[in-house]
Amino acid sequence: MKQTKIANGKNIVRKWYLVDATDLVLGRMSTEVARLLTGKHKTNYTPHEDNGDFVIIINADKIRLTGNKLDQNKGKMYYNHSGYIGGLRTRSAKTMLENYSDEMVKKAIWGMIPHNRLGRQQIKKLFVYSGEEHKHSAQQPEVFEIKGTKAELRK
Repeated sequence: MKQTKIANGKNIVRKWYLVDATDLVLGRMSTEVARLLTGKHKTNYTPHEDNGDFVIIINADKIRLTGNKLDQNKGKMYYNHSGYIGGLRTRSAKTMLENYSDEMVKKAIWGMIPHNRLGRQQIKKLFVYSGEEHKHSAQQPEVFEIKGTKAELRK
């Protein structure tokens, strides 16, 4: 009789992936990266175990947003609250892309993984950098190609 293999801490093999975000659409890239972080691309995926891989994203400042999210007056907004009265901070997508592009990418990916202890453990394996340089060359990450448009995804 064959047994189903269940991933646990002893038999998980983690890889390092490098994603170049140049001219990629934010949402499409985020779904693929979230898939890598949660481990859903592996054959031994177990929902209650963290068997995802490490992901490095470079060139976060060159990411794209579709539609009029950057141009509209009240387009896409990012909210953060300090916890104090009147502590709501609001930033537009244009401001986020110009000044805080790495935070923008992290927020997009965090929205696509579970919001619990397991998700907090998985998001720690994500490293986002605005420029070309990253400090994880010793891990020898392999390049992960993400297709950017619907037409490319259908091929």
